[in-house]
Amino acid sequence: MKIIAMIPARYNASRFPGKLMKDLGGKPVILRTYQAALQTKLFDDVYIVTDSDVIYNTIIDAGGKAIISKTAHECGSDRIAEAVVNIEADIVINVQGDEPFIDAVSLAKLIDVFKKDDEKEIDLASLKVQITSKEEIENPNNVKVITDVNNLAIYFSRSVIPFHRDRDINIKYYKHKGVYAFRKQALLDFYKTPITPLEAAEKIEAIRYQEIGKKIKMVETDIEAVGIDTPEDLEKAIQFLKS
Repeated sequence: MKIIAMIPARYNASRFPGKLMKDLGGKPVILRTYQAALQTKLFDDVYIVTDSDVIYNTIIDAGGKAIISKTAHECGSDRIAEAVVNIEADIVINVQGDEPFIDAVSLAKLIDVFKKDDEKEIDLASLKVQITSKEEIENPNNVKVITDVNNLAIYFSRSVIPFHRDRDINIKYYKHKGVYAFRKQALLDFYKTPITPLEAAEKIEAIRYQEIGKKIKMVETDIEAVGIDTPEDLEKAIQFLKS
């Protein structure tokens, strides 16, 4: 089973343009992420997929592997799918380019889903983390996920799901972390399918996989990634690296 990591790297991030090329302890953020993915030893190959010549050249000059993709993509899955069409792989892991401190333990758990799936019933695996504060649960920027008894995703939403009508029942809430492991064919099926209605309404790409009948296995983790979405996050990352 050939397992590769694809790191989508769009230069003009809406909240923090150019963040992937910002300096983090003497190296650009995206190069630190790439090198951290290699150091996990989990992947047969690691690629950066970018719309930016600057990012592309940074990775190539450092001896890495990079692919130039189209500028316009609706989501990370589209950018990765375009890149993997002609790459030999069984499982494709989407590693976030703005999370240079990679959680190798959780990534290994995602890969393990497919190693145990002898019947090849699972199309994707992804991560969820329990949230408990009312603010986090009600925040529409946090995508919530509910699962069945086998931890297969039932639905993702920016709304509060499930609705806690009976307060005598103990309910746990989970936030979806946008780290995916795909069977290559599921990724290609997603790419050739136009945006689906519920996906368009919620602006959540995982829903398109569900709307075309793909099974998503959710894996619980308690590790919160150190992501870089704002200049303040970058400062926190710098301090985290120093520590």
